[in-house]
Amino acid sequence: MTPAIKAPLLPNHDPSSPSSSSPPEEKHGSFAGAIFNVSTSIVGAGIMSIPAAFKVLGVIPSLSIIVIIAWLSNVSAGFLMKSTVAGDATTYAGVMKESFGKPGSVAVQVITMVVTFGSMIIFSIIIGWFGSHWWNTRFFSLLFIFVFLFLPLVLCRRVDRLALSSAISFLLALLFVIISSVLAIVALVQGRTKSPRLFPDLNNGGQSFFNLFTASPVIVTAFTFHFNLHPVGFELKDPLQVLSATRVSVILCATIYSATGLFCYLLFGDSTMTDVLMNFDESSGSSIGSLLNDIVRASYAIHLMLVFPLLNFSLRANLDELLFPKKVSLVNDNKRFFGLTFPLLISCFLAAIAIPDIWYFFQFLGSTSTVSIAFIFPAAIVLRNVNGISTLREKIVASVMFALAVATSIIAISTNIYSFTETEEA
Repeated sequence: MTPAIKAPLLPNHDPSSPSSSSPPEEKHGSFAGAIFNVSTSIVGAGIMSIPAAFKVLGVIPSLSIIVIIAWLSNVSAGFLMKSTVAGDATTYAGVMKESFGKPGSVAVQVITMVVTFGSMIIFSIIIGWFGSHWWNTRFFSLLFIFVFLFLPLVLCRRVDRLALSSAISFLLALLFVIISSVLAIVALVQGRTKSPRLFPDLNNGGQSFFNLFTASPVIVTAFTFHFNLHPVGFELKDPLQVLSATRVSVILCATIYSATGLFCYLLFGDSTMTDVLMNFDESSGSSIGSLLNDIVRASYAIHLMLVFPLLNFSLRANLDELLFPKKVSLVNDNKRFFGLTFPLLISCFLAAIAIPDIWYFFQFLGSTSTVSIAFIFPAAIVLRNVNGISTLREKIVASVMFALAVATSIIAISTNIYSFTETEEA
């Protein structure tokens, strides 16, 4: 029997208002809006590291891992929502609390806040890079963007209100893929493309084998959207509809990631950088090529600007749930809503100004935090099975998911620490 669906996470009427003979009509989010919001949650800064993963892993393993991670992400999203509707929770932290008590909910909240706030800072650093004149330096350009773009968007109280900006953001990411593909095809016709490796090069000693595990968390990070699954789902008429939206989004994003990795790796070869956007700074040898490079950078910067409010939505919701677990919904409390929104926005602005580059720190963090959010926690919820709904097949899949996520994460962390230590000693 399908568990009863609970009320939406963000109600549209004031519960204290006088009741009428018929209940007020609920305004629900659209299915198309859910697809765009989930897709935009997936396609963030992670897309820029996909070509570097192709360089490390080779084309065939990279494409295979993208397909596997996409499938596992869709499965883990199903685990989360099925466990949620079987209980009384309406949030990720809530379902973790039902399974593992207060430590479980706090773990999800803290990790989600670290991931979202760190991503927001990285996005701000990337889009804040303009010029050397006083009026287009990082400080003034970010101040303008935060006041006139971010502030109006983060004041939206329903995630469905961000559907339009998410749609624009997703189309800009698609534009990036199209332009990259055109540049690669033109270079291929002109004989200027690099020769991509189909498989990883393991001729540099045993350490290079373990380096392969550092590329997998990059792809995992690129498919981590689970912190926005509940806000999007519980604004739909049927929260389980979000699983259909997730399936469409994952397929679209897997296609985008595959095209981006393949064409950018074909274009730049072994010179592909960790952030492929830096490769587009290089001279293209023609005015049209330079224009396309500028369009790539501009479209990606605007894309990140429009992903920012979705991350802020999850950050604010988790912080509110952590600090005020027994209060009424945040949407109905102006004091709490503005009291959290403005300090978070100001803190992000100041951090983006003060910190020059935290890209590698975020990559290291991705080996633990995003793996936990996307795979370890959902698998643990299924194996815990407090509501007695997990099937034998689900438990087997969850066990394999949990084991692979933990093992890959441990190897990636160890390899990163080893590489960092060797670099420091050198």
